[in-house]
Amino acid sequence: MLGKVVAGRYRLEARLGEGGMGIVYRARHVLIDRVVALKLIRPDLRGETHLRAWMLREARAANRVDHAHIIDIHDIGETEEGELYLVMEYLVGTPLSQELSRGPMPIARAIDILEQMCAALARAHDLGVVHRDLKSDNILLTARGGRKDYVKILDFGLAAIARDPRLAPKGAVFGTPEYMSPEQARGEDATSHSDLYALGVLLFEMLTGQLPFRSNDREQLLEMQRSGPPPRPRGIRPDAHPQAESICLRLLEKDARRRYQDAHHLQEELKALQRSLPTQAWDIDGGGNEAVAPPPPPPPQTAGVTEWASRAALFARMVSRAFPANAAPAELTAALAKLWDLAARANQLEGEVSTYTRKLDSLERRGRALRAEIGRKVEELAHEESRVLREAAADGEDCEKVRAELGSAEKAALTARQQADVAMRAGTFDPGVYERAGAAAATAKAKREQLQRYEAKKATREGIARDLRRQIDDLRAQLVRYAEALEEDLAQGREKVAHKTREGLSFEKAFSDASSLLLSNLRNRPECRDLMSQLLTTGVSADAPPESKVQQRTEV
Repeated sequence: MLGKVVAGRYRLEARLGEGGMGIVYRARHVLIDRVVALKLIRPDLRGETHLRAWMLREARAANRVDHAHIIDIHDIGETEEGELYLVMEYLVGTPLSQELSRGPMPIARAIDILEQMCAALARAHDLGVVHRDLKSDNILLTARGGRKDYVKILDFGLAAIARDPRLAPKGAVFGTPEYMSPEQARGEDATSHSDLYALGVLLFEMLTGQLPFRSNDREQLLEMQRSGPPPRPRGIRPDAHPQAESICLRLLEKDARRRYQDAHHLQEELKALQRSLPTQAWDIDGGGNEAVAPPPPPPPQTAGVTEWASRAALFARMVSRAFPANAAPAELTAALAKLWDLAARANQLEGEVSTYTRKLDSLERRGRALRAEIGRKVEELAHEESRVLREAAADGEDCEKVRAELGSAEKAALTARQQADVAMRAGTFDPGVYERAGAAAATAKAKREQLQRYEAKKATREGIARDLRRQIDDLRAQLVRYAEALEEDLAQGREKVAHKTREGLSFEKAFSDASSLLLSNLRNRPECRDLMSQLLTTGVSADAPPESKVQQRTEV
């Protein structure tokens, strides 16, 4: 596959790795020279139509969320052979799994990493996106803006957008067993609380250096996730931070309702813990040395089509030396004329592609800015909704408490009133009996009024939460409409670029053929030796045009 041009514009340069569904390559746009990561569906899974649907959903999910800690998706489409591909930002960093292989992390570093993941998931969950397969292999630690341990969440390949039952059989178990929530292990639908459970597993790993549940048998591991109580981190590492342990164990609750209400709730707890921790530095490489910024993407290997005219000029000088007085054979004259023509056409084509690309980039920037703006609004509203719902839940607990007290007070008031009625019918005058009846009735009335106040407060907060949810749903619907319109515009622009790029690739082949013809006739001419050396100094074999970056001929 190396050297192959995908969709007429992405040349595969190196294989980066393989995931559950796809093979990832480093690729480069053949004309605009953008370095990207390109995922192709695994060859042995090409016939699995539901996996193709998941890859499509991966792009939709990540693009709709548009968060700084989630990998960017630049492009999506199908190759000429019908293979699905995703084009993502090219990242250089260290998987969290590699860092965890070195053992437990300092508490400040662990909470910093977890808080970034939590921020990304809060935005995703607000927009109805559940990752479903969070694990240490899907967390990349990069360096950005001078900051170490900048988190990027990868592979939303199993993300569920508002549940699409067509994509998987009911009861199917998907995900990585070591990080799978109890409900997923039972074959139930993953929810936002399932992602929180996976965060609990990751925090456990960062605190202790090991997984909470381990087994070589998949079914046994799933059963442990379903029903096995997690060990306490301080039972493995006595020096583990007690508040971090408390957060971890709450995330690992078997009953999803007993975990944090949402990622916003968890993020508040993590920020509070961060504020209580001493400020300290940690090294990333584990050897006492400060981590260095990752290397940038590989530089361009050629100067581009602007070099074609220079090569044509060198060939023209060689022809005039080898065949004075315009005595060159017709085929060489024609090949030379073709080089000049192709150089001019390629230069014009590059300008057209550059114009289309600038328009696409502008459209993508506007789209990203609007998605980010809507995402921030949704996040703010959802954070407020989370707080109000928690307060309403606390009011509900107060209501239940007062309701129980009211029941006891009413029972006591009824008993006291019955005793007073008996005393009255018997003609017995006992002031204490009537005082107790009045006090019990007053207590019951006070509790009834208190319950009404709590219920009114709870109802008010629930009304506020419903209004916030309505605003969130309106923004999400607006985002979906905009995303669909934007994708249509981007698809049209990308098709224009793809068409022009395919045209450019045909120029490339023609330039290579004409260069080869000239080279075969001029390479052994002594009068052309110094000019031939100039061709060789370009760093690319002389008979290959500048865009032939991988499949270069080296016989020269």
